Amino acid sequence: MIRVAFVIGDYPPAERKLREDTARSFSSPEVEVGIISVAPSPFGGLGPAEIQLVAPYFHDAFIRAEQEGYDAVVPLGTLDLGVDGGRSLVDIPVIGPCEAMFHIAAQLGDRFGIICYHDSVIPRQITQTRMYGMENWIAGRRASGFKLKDIGANKATMKANFIAAGRSLIEEDGADVIIVHGITQCPVHMKPAELTKEWGVPVVEGIGAPIRMAAMLAGLGLKHSRKRWPKSSARPKL
Repeated sequence: MIRVAFVIGDYPPAERKLREDTARSFSSPEVEVGIISVAPSPFGGLGPAEIQLVAPYFHDAFIRAEQEGYDAVVPLGTLDLGVDGGRSLVDIPVIGPCEAMFHIAAQLGDRFGIICYHDSVIPRQITQTRMYGMENWIAGRRASGFKLKDIGANKATMKANFIAAGRSLIEEDGADVIIVHGITQCPVHMKPAELTKEWGVPVVEGIGAPIRMAAMLAGLGLKHSRKRWPKSSARPKL
């Protein structure tokens, strides 16, 4: 049994359960998904300053996951919180959901359409894409029109906007794979299989993709390069 830890921040109870249940749904007879909690809450949105400020909390969670015997760890959300530094702190794979989605999508097509929550986060998504060297793969970007905290109260409209955005990316921009940059859209409130049926192209989301990639790397006995990520003895002080 390969054990993958999924790190979740503070959410309102019902929202928290949705994310825990979705993560655990990617368990299988070979893969057990467990939950590690951190104090920061991404529910109200994270700007550039907050993204850097929360990194030590996620680093601590990665260390706890390793100490608790997990074989790999994944932070919730497509911001890949704490991932780069965390790889120098532990000897288990630390998988960033956004990075994982890019590399899985690259096995399925070569023109990615990206759907974000809100137009305001698209500039940050562009920066993230460029950091991973994937901008040449991008056909276009759209937003479903709601900030994270507002999706629950506008779920039907969000879904309609999301489906229209995907269709526009495919028909107007030539996308042949859709990447969901925002897990509350999919797989929390919509499932990739139903969207693939709607659009006729693969849909890659940010919970199942990184969890299964983490399990695959752990199962193959692969770890992060110590040439790229030298081991650090530092521990976060919270």
